[in-house]
Amino acid sequence: MTPITFDPLMLWPVIWVAILTLASGIYLFLLRRASVLSQTVKLSFYRVYRGGEEPEHIAAATRHYTNLFETPVLFYLGVICAGLLGPATWPVLVPAFAFAALRTGQSLIHLTSNNVLRRAYCFWASALMLMWLWGAVIARTWTATA
Repeated sequence: MTPITFDPLMLWPVIWVAILTLASGIYLFLLRRASVLSQTVKLSFYRVYRGGEEPEHIAAATRHYTNLFETPVLFYLGVICAGLLGPATWPVLVPAFAFAALRTGQSLIHLTSNNVLRRAYCFWASALMLMWLWGAVIARTWTATA
């Protein structure tokens, strides 16, 4: 049986997106805390998210944080699969790092200007990088099993 190896270089884009997610969660917590302290939002609102409304900038940050648990899950799995199937090479590293960078761009846009068109460009570009990454996983799987 061949021992399982994993190139640690593959983990850097994963760490990057994980830090982005944690930072977004902390940012959301701070926004919510400030809104409760300033009495813009009642604390009871957060019990079941009823009985009021969050200000738009907090609603955007909430949606953004939720988004970081959607498509990035496929990214994490793709990087792990690619890393287990072979060494870190440019067909895997380029889309992995590009995905992380584009998701960071999308985050910055979503949490600041919230320009929908720019945010959509970042999202679709990151989706293309995700497709590229999974294409590399499929190619590696095909070669490993052929």
